[in-house]
Amino acid sequence: MPNPTDRRSVAVVTLGCARNEVDSEELAGRLAAEGWSLVDDAAEADVAVVNTCGFVEQAKKDSIDALLEANDLKQTGRTQAVVAVGCLAERYGNQLAEQLTEADAVLGFDSYADMSSHLTAVLQGHRPAAHTPGDRRTLLPLSPVARQESAAGVATPGHGQGAAETSRPDDVVVESPVAGAGPRVIRARLDGRPWAPLKIASGCDRRCAFCAIPMFRGAFVSRRPTDVLAEARWLGERGVKEVFLVSENSTSYGKDLGDLRLLDTMLPELVAVEGIERVRVSYLQPAEIRPDLLDAMTQVPGVVPYFDISFQHASGPLLRQMRRFGDRRSFLDLLQQVRERSPEAGIRSNVIVGFPGETEDDLVELEAFLAEARLDVVGVFGYSDEDGTEAETYGDKLDPDEVAERVERIRTLADELNLQRAEERVGEVVEVLVESVEDGQATGRAGQQGPDVDGVTQLTSGTHAVGDLVRARVIGTEGIDLLADPLTEPA
Repeated sequence: MPNPTDRRSVAVVTLGCARNEVDSEELAGRLAAEGWSLVDDAAEADVAVVNTCGFVEQAKKDSIDALLEANDLKQTGRTQAVVAVGCLAERYGNQLAEQLTEADAVLGFDSYADMSSHLTAVLQGHRPAAHTPGDRRTLLPLSPVARQESAAGVATPGHGQGAAETSRPDDVVVESPVAGAGPRVIRARLDGRPWAPLKIASGCDRRCAFCAIPMFRGAFVSRRPTDVLAEARWLGERGVKEVFLVSENSTSYGKDLGDLRLLDTMLPELVAVEGIERVRVSYLQPAEIRPDLLDAMTQVPGVVPYFDISFQHASGPLLRQMRRFGDRRSFLDLLQQVRERSPEAGIRSNVIVGFPGETEDDLVELEAFLAEARLDVVGVFGYSDEDGTEAETYGDKLDPDEVAERVERIRTLADELNLQRAEERVGEVVEVLVESVEDGQATGRAGQQGPDVDGVTQLTSGTHAVGDLVRARVIGTEGIDLLADPLTEPA
């Protein structure tokens, strides 16, 4: 092991979703265990590792731009090499390496366990061969219950396989939550936020016609509850107050472990972890939401009243074309079930407009659903072809200008409805996790607000610190953001 003062330095730059953030912190933990010094600023690092996103066209462009910006640092900073990892690198592999020569290496998921050796080789002037992309769904058995044994040999970032047992410096955070006991945690925190994403599964078994994620993320694999709880304890020891459970499809959790109710039973255990005061579940498939899961998410104290439900549209016929289930009526029935259990629940979703074959009637059906649904946040995306998806082969494509017009039409409606929903919350009592304090002004998120994209809550008075949980009454709004007065007495 190199002397700490002689360590090479690395900065991990993350693009995309919270799942990628977990993958970046696993990579950082692996590199720290091998003697690398972690730095925040890529300009101060020997190697900039860019964890790319390959979800949609804009995300791909952002990832390419980040790689090019990092490459510029080789002329102006100490940076010697730029390495692309993550979904874009996994999805396009050698094709990306050929077209983006500015990257000194393009490494897929199978490279993560030995990332230190790859980065060392790059700094020594070698250019590791980029992998040839393939359908990662074929790496595991078709039957979910047959996957767990096979999954040990398949790279699934964020699952922490292959923890090194070598000696390491005291400041490296690859360790058991309790010395000498329990599963090892391979992770290094890259920020000081009072919340952290926690991966419970990777991959997806659904075959949505517009989505390429299953091809490059692979088949659905759950992490074992013991591993999830060990990582939650590790996070709780490091000041994390809220864990944000992430996956491609949280409603499938446990199906490959033989028990679809594992998430229901794990939620109380997560809330009981020392230091963890809130648990948030993300990415629920409406066709897979069970009454038992709704009960657990609304009745377990400490599980926030938050439902991130992937509707994508509301027209039954168009959803069939998307290879999805449901329609306006079934979705509204589901929302009623949520609100019967938790009247003040926060509910967010995403929708796609301009899908091949979408008619005016389909669009009107979507508008009617949004008007009735009273969602807190709606992300509106215009359809575009994704390489290798079924929808890419469809005819009846809409002109891009028409898609853009429909996006604007639905986004305008959604924004107006989201503002109305925020105003409906005036008078409610919320619990706010303080995430920043500037000039005495504390800002955080209520339980109904997810990280980054669902708005924030500003506290109007009081002295608060990052990580505080504050009960407050909503007194106003600024857009979808809430203004709230802290309560000095129980509501």
